Amino acid sequence: MQEHAAQECIVFSDASIERGGRLIWSHGNFSIPSGTVTAIVGTNGTGKTTMMNAELGLLPLKSGTATILGKPAGQANEGIGYVPQSYTSDIDSNLTAEQSVLLGLTGTKFGLHITTEKERSKALEAMAFTGIADKAHMRLSQLSGGLRQRVAIAQALVADPELLMLDEPLANLDLASQRATVHVLSRLNRELGMTIQVVAHDLNMLLPILTGAVYLLDGHPHYAEMNTVLDSHLLTHLYGTTVQVVTTPQGDMFVTPSADEPDDVVPDTHDASDVANFHHHTAAHTTGGERA
Repeated sequence: MQEHAAQECIVFSDASIERGGRLIWSHGNFSIPSGTVTAIVGTNGTGKTTMMNAELGLLPLKSGTATILGKPAGQANEGIGYVPQSYTSDIDSNLTAEQSVLLGLTGTKFGLHITTEKERSKALEAMAFTGIADKAHMRLSQLSGGLRQRVAIAQALVADPELLMLDEPLANLDLASQRATVHVLSRLNRELGMTIQVVAHDLNMLLPILTGAVYLLDGHPHYAEMNTVLDSHLLTHLYGTTVQVVTTPQGDMFVTPSADEPDDVVPDTHDASDVANFHHHTAAHTTGGERA
């Protein structure tokens, strides 16, 4: 798997998008560096999945531009691995794990397709990386939700993408499966230098691997590194409910929407004196993302 040579993997410039005649978000001016792990966060209806679809070229921008892997959105999809939220319901549960992963190479769910030894070898390599090689001949209907999610990731990896995009990959998984999925994503980023983008509601499980986040706030997308995003005032404004960023005695951080933390943890709200400036937008593109 190759690491993209360009410094910036995703660049939005004065971008806006609408659906059904309604403006979803506008004034998108930010860039996401290659080799990072980024979450797209925001409340329901703010346009998280819409942003990912725009990056894939599936939805046209109303204005502005989106450049992915150095090309206009939709023109670099051969370098993108994509895991939709609806993967487990969209795919035929009678397929084996290996057959499902091979779809990432053959590109068809229907009819017979004679696969080559090289293709099968690539599928097994992807399954080995995601820890499901021993499940190759099991049907999807026989696998747990967590294992099916790893099949989906293996299918996205089999064509050696530079960018991996996942829409709510931890949704409806138990705690152990969430941890296993995050571990796979961590290895992809650390060992292969892969750029990863995740649509997420809950940041907690992803916090150890995230380097930044695109947050959709007040009708505008913003990008910032995690030390800026992990701010109680910003997250409270983002989610519309009181949020604390809590640090345990061991130094671990998590985000909680309540004030019912145990006595032995310390709320870390950071210096929020300039949080109000986070949401001012300009049409000028700033390298490294919108910071003010």
